[in-house]
Amino acid sequence: MKKILPILFPLLAALTLPAAAHEGHDQGPAARPARIELATAAAFGPDGQLHIVAKDGAHLVWRHSPDLGATWSAPQHVNMQAESIAADGDSQPRIAFNRDGELLVTWTKPLPKPYTGEIRLARLPRDGSAFDAPITVHRDQAEITHRFQNLIVAPDGRVTVVWIDKRDQEAARLAQKPWRGAGVYSAISDDGGRSFQPERKLAEHSCECCRIALALDPDGTPVALWRHVFAPNERDHALARLKADGTPEAVQRATFDRWRVDACPHQGPALAISADGVRHAVWFNQRDGEGRVFYGRPTSAGVNGQRPVGGPAAAHADIAVLGRRVVLLWKEFDGERTRLRAQRSDDDGRHFDPPQELDATAGASDQPRLLTRDGRAYAFWRTADAFRVVPLP
Repeated sequence: MKKILPILFPLLAALTLPAAAHEGHDQGPAARPARIELATAAAFGPDGQLHIVAKDGAHLVWRHSPDLGATWSAPQHVNMQAESIAADGDSQPRIAFNRDGELLVTWTKPLPKPYTGEIRLARLPRDGSAFDAPITVHRDQAEITHRFQNLIVAPDGRVTVVWIDKRDQEAARLAQKPWRGAGVYSAISDDGGRSFQPERKLAEHSCECCRIALALDPDGTPVALWRHVFAPNERDHALARLKADGTPEAVQRATFDRWRVDACPHQGPALAISADGVRHAVWFNQRDGEGRVFYGRPTSAGVNGQRPVGGPAAAHADIAVLGRRVVLLWKEFDGERTRLRAQRSDDDGRHFDPPQELDATAGASDQPRLLTRDGRAYAFWRTADAFRVVPLP
């Protein structure tokens, strides 16, 4: 990969950078210093434009650009009524487009009790005039963890939302029974995100604070990949295809690093699936005493082609597949600056070119994201002072 210069565009004047408490694992909101919440959802829409959603105080703000950020539409509130919004680390707003081309935005609304929340969703009708009032996706209204949501739209129009949920852990606590980790739940919409069926359990014993990856199999079936807690306490990953009601066809082990730790690394996996059904994944785990980002191709018989990605400080990787091309993206701190790096394979992930540095910052930054449009991949990265878009060859 030859050196590609990033397209830098300053943060929009309408988007402020509020400080907020980090939602940590096993720590109260006052246990950590305030952090800038930079988590930004980004995607190319059916219109070919770049769409972003980012936090602005007690609102999410949506804008779109026809030219990779050189110019932008006027900002528009996603939620007209102010409310708490999580936008840091693996707790991110998410966006997708339904079959009618309408924009769907999901986010976690933190509740007063630490580590609790509810999953919210707002829909922008096709006329683009204003977002509908947000709805809570799940029926369960207990003040417990419903967090770390993701969504995907299948070719048949079915909208699937998944999240980390602690209702089973709470039930076990009340019954004075042991329980490992949290759980994964899902809810399905058959009307483009206007309403959702009652939620269903996808899996028990997930990790508590890691994002869930979603991708579509060639037949249009959603596939979920998440950090699971395998007995007695191995924090590897599990994978499942989701049936039409949101329950899994089966839950299979996807990684075998056998990391035994009673904690959550706040680093969920990423998943991409090729047209021939091969699953390509990146994830963070500890193996042989060393924490690393890995790439591999999970199968029912194990992981093919597992290899480390970047150096020991690599983190928060993403992945995209374009034909036989596999693109990896991650950030890596060198002690002074955070580097944005990418790596490419042109033979289905069997061999990779040397890593290439795309950009760097000395300040805070969000997790990088790979976007695709018209057979090309783009790196999207928000830093404390800019949104950065890097077209990849």
